[in-house]
Amino acid sequence: MAALGIVYGDIGTSPIYAFKECFAPGHGAPVTTANVLGVLSLIIWALILIVTIKYLVYVLRADNKGEGGILALLALAFPEAKSGHRSRLAKTFATIGIAGACLLFGDGMITPAISVLGAVEGLKVAASGMERYILPASVGIIIALFAAQRAGTAKVGKIFGPITLIWFIAISLLGIRGILMNPAVLSAFNPLHGFSFLAHHQWAGVLVLGSVALAVTGGEALYADMGHFGPRPIRFAWFLVVLPALLLNYLGQGALLIQNPEIASNSSFNPFYQLCPNWSLYPMVGLATAAAIIASQALISGTYSITMHAIQLGYMPRLIIEHTSEHERGQIYMPQVNFTLMIACIGLILGFKSSENLASAYGVAVTLTMVTTTLLFFFASQRVFGWSRWHASLVSGGMLLVELPLAGANLLKIPQGGWFALLIAGAMFLIMSTWKTGRRLVWERLRISAMPAVKFIADMAKKDTLRVAGTAVYMASSPHTTPMALLHNLKHNKVLHKRIIFFTICVDEDPVVDKAHRLEVERMEAGFWRVQAHYGFMETPNIQAILRQCAEHDLEFHEMETTFFLSRETVIPKADNGGMNIWQERLFAIMVRNALSATAYFRLPANRVVELGMQVEI
Repeated sequence: MAALGIVYGDIGTSPIYAFKECFAPGHGAPVTTANVLGVLSLIIWALILIVTIKYLVYVLRADNKGEGGILALLALAFPEAKSGHRSRLAKTFATIGIAGACLLFGDGMITPAISVLGAVEGLKVAASGMERYILPASVGIIIALFAAQRAGTAKVGKIFGPITLIWFIAISLLGIRGILMNPAVLSAFNPLHGFSFLAHHQWAGVLVLGSVALAVTGGEALYADMGHFGPRPIRFAWFLVVLPALLLNYLGQGALLIQNPEIASNSSFNPFYQLCPNWSLYPMVGLATAAAIIASQALISGTYSITMHAIQLGYMPRLIIEHTSEHERGQIYMPQVNFTLMIACIGLILGFKSSENLASAYGVAVTLTMVTTTLLFFFASQRVFGWSRWHASLVSGGMLLVELPLAGANLLKIPQGGWFALLIAGAMFLIMSTWKTGRRLVWERLRISAMPAVKFIADMAKKDTLRVAGTAVYMASSPHTTPMALLHNLKHNKVLHKRIIFFTICVDEDPVVDKAHRLEVERMEAGFWRVQAHYGFMETPNIQAILRQCAEHDLEFHEMETTFFLSRETVIPKADNGGMNIWQERLFAIMVRNALSATAYFRLPANRVVELGMQVEI
């Protein structure tokens, strides 16, 4: 039930706008029986080939320690990335994988806007005078949706499943009502109708393919949410509830359009709502709005997760992450991301004004992400399943044969709105690449003056340096070099604590790390210790928990006797320093200044932290 609510909210609301877009006046196909059957055939086989066969049969098998998603698949495809020695191919596809993740940010902005707007547009079908309330109502719902995020989805999530089940039952009944009008519509299961439509319309048929892609939006969520539910409940919900409901509803809309082709010329054309009996229109608008909110919630939560993954992997600066559940690690809230998404959604609703206009922007992000997943699956299948290159090529090539025409059709819609998805993806890629490159340049500058930890400890063992009572924990980016904060502290204060810990948090390119492999504790000479804590990119480091676990290795901490030392760099852009372009260096410097401090991010006791600053030219 929970999988039904969270995983299938997005694809479950697609019937509100997907079929309508294929026959929208101005850019859709003419309404004839052959065209309706052809479009229905394309939608049916897109659901079967892309969602059922690609994701449910193949991609869900590629789990990374039970987790899914494009970054988890990237780690499966190129596990050598963990060692830091990437081949040129691994670097290329790492870039492609990150670009796919960036596209999901655009998806996270567009989904709430188009889902809510599409649901509320039912008002103009119910009564023509209600049209002026569509935009204000949509904006109000979006504001309320994002305002509620701080409370978390733990309590709200309990009612997601039942509401979504009611939604799928309702759209199934509507579909059956439509099919009874013209049972001949069932012939759309014959794929020849789809081939005939494309062959007859050629270029115009390719444009309609861009709208057909809207029927499979949310397919990526099946894989991304695998870690929350496991593949079995996701498959069970799809075959038992979701696929039958979607097929029935699309067939019902097609039957209605064949029976009443004149409705396509109406300004309030919406076959989904026109399937509804008059008495049920307002209740259906309310139910569709609830389903749209659930669909939006899944993408909002997904955007939080992707952002956290990017932070953990070093592709984005630290941001505030609040855990809204004590039991589920995936339930988080990120206020900066939440506010940005809300402003973007409101801007999309007010700027595009209708779900029809937003549809062009939506398809680009969805189809390009699907293509990225297929490319990564080609490499992952050889490593995970032991497939031969020919076997992997056959399966992945079949996927691309279906997805590339959909992606190409949506790229043709860039001038009509597809530019927005690419703009957001490009902006996110710029931020992520700038941060990753900037951090590397900072490390290279600091490494010049860094001292190997073994050499430093050996020197301290020989010297008679003044030692003071207590424990000093020095946060270090590398376990093998001496923390810069320690060198600065020793240089200026001429003293050392009796017990010194070099503390490093290592984020592996796996989603989670087993507790048994979480901690490495090494006792060194002269009162020095080395502690390495390993976390997956789907986990948030908990330093207090790590320190407690250190007791299992004979290293105990007393909070009031422990001081945490951190270094804080101030980046100085310099045009002739062999780094990035000067404008990119300035962007990186701004990001560094506004990043959440390590003290706040790792939830260190503020009264036990000492930060030592330094300037770094890049």
